[in-house]
Amino acid sequence: MAEEKGLVIGVLALQGDFAVHQKMLAGLGVETILVRSPKEVAAVDALIIPGGESTTIGKLMRRFGLDEAIYQRVTEERMPLYGTCAGLILMAKEIEGSDQLRLGVLDVTVARNAFGRQVESFEANIALPELGEPPVRGVFIRAPYVTKAAESVQALGRFEEKIVAVRQGHLLGTAFHPELTDDTRVHAFFAALARESRNRS
Repeated sequence: MAEEKGLVIGVLALQGDFAVHQKMLAGLGVETILVRSPKEVAAVDALIIPGGESTTIGKLMRRFGLDEAIYQRVTEERMPLYGTCAGLILMAKEIEGSDQLRLGVLDVTVARNAFGRQVESFEANIALPELGEPPVRGVFIRAPYVTKAAESVQALGRFEEKIVAVRQGHLLGTAFHPELTDDTRVHAFFAALARESRNRS
């Protein structure tokens, strides 16, 4: 596959499974950098916030000034942003029962650890019509789900009637970890979204 000339997607690399996201994007021919500073936020066309521990990632974002840098680029420049699991939690406007730091850019409310503890992690096939057939294999690890969503938010996928994948314009979120499978379609979808956004700017 030809390399994506000029497109650079960053992966927030403070804690969590950021290296796996980087590897999957590289397999798609997309240039990536690991993001740990506001300067690196400014250097990318789009950003992925990986899974991990959302409170820890949030505290580290604040410590290094990344929360303000990401918020500004997402809200003022419409930089595409994709969050998996903890990343989805950090993107949400509201987190049930928690006042933890979050970016608050995605018009949803999420419930943390909504499917149980880590020992209750599981995999399931998730139909994502936007990506066609077959369903995506979702890996759920202490996963959240969306309990409320604004009308502008598109529910891309559900598990047992619970919303586990959403899109709101340039924002994408999944409760599961597509990077822990061999299926590259979610990342390819985000790369296409990032490419479209860059071409419009």
